[in-house]
Amino acid sequence: MNLKELIYRNRTIRRFDQSVRISHQELEDLVDLARVTSNAGNNQALKYVLVTDPAMCQVVFDTLKWAAALPDWDGPEEGERPSAYIIAIHDESISKNILWDLGLAIQSITLGAVDKGYGGCQFGSVNFPALKAGLGITDEAHKPLMVLALGKPIEQVELTDLPANAQTTYWRDDDQVHYVPKRQLSDIILKRF
Repeated sequence: MNLKELIYRNRTIRRFDQSVRISHQELEDLVDLARVTSNAGNNQALKYVLVTDPAMCQVVFDTLKWAAALPDWDGPEEGERPSAYIIAIHDESISKNILWDLGLAIQSITLGAVDKGYGGCQFGSVNFPALKAGLGITDEAHKPLMVLALGKPIEQVELTDLPANAQTTYWRDDDQVHYVPKRQLSDIILKRF
């Protein structure tokens, strides 16, 4: 699969085959992609917590807020939940400056996950105090930034053009196909010189 195919297939996934386990080695392989990704000042101030244990997966799951655009949905049911998580931690004792580091690192991880046949969902809407407590992180310099849920996708996600009302809000049809409207390339290129 080439890079363009990986990027087009790298969609947010919210329902997984929970019975398909992801190993610690696979998570380490994904974090290794983040480890060598460019970062501000080469400070390397991001660290990661890897979670595959089912009981700990539940601890992480309970801190997440799922799909703001689907207010009547509380997240995936048992059997459709992520089977692994990677939690990105900012180690402020190394550097206060992480600028774009998180986005680059998570993009590397999610592209690697898609290449392995997995999918992911990024969370910034997290009960961070509960997450930190549940993970046993006590160092004040270690600030959780986001949670990446991972698993084997069971949902179909389709890119679509923006509707006539130009709303970018995603939606699901009666068959649970998840639609993600995207602007046209011509809509986002402001000028050409």
